Amino acid sequence: MTRRISSGSDWEHRASYSRAVVAGEWVFVSGTTGFDYATMEISSDVVEQAEQALDNIAAALVKASCSLDDVMRVTYILVDEKDFERIVPVISRRFTTARPAATAIVAKLVDPRIRVEIEVTARLPAGKR
Repeated sequence: MTRRISSGSDWEHRASYSRAVVAGEWVFVSGTTGFDYATMEISSDVVEQAEQALDNIAAALVKASCSLDDVMRVTYILVDEKDFERIVPVISRRFTTARPAATAIVAKLVDPRIRVEIEVTARLPAGKR
């Protein structure tokens, strides 16, 4: 069984993708940025972007019947390698329980305002599979 989850972001419609896809016991969350989907505004601060991106991811995971504690894998894509140290406290606080396998990549992103994009894979809790 496959279920697609939307955040309501215009980008999902325009680019034909889902914020998350639930496939069996797995939840795949698309690369997620720090845009506030209600206002479509984004902070210029990478720490605030990381917090908002994880809030956006957490909201998608709730719709999928799980949480950040169920994340098994995370990928961080940053435009400046120096920003990784700045978001480490956010990562540490938000993934204290999950402690997922992780990768950090430095790359140019599609919008110059975006400084970090985060993608996760989660596993539904035993009672929700």
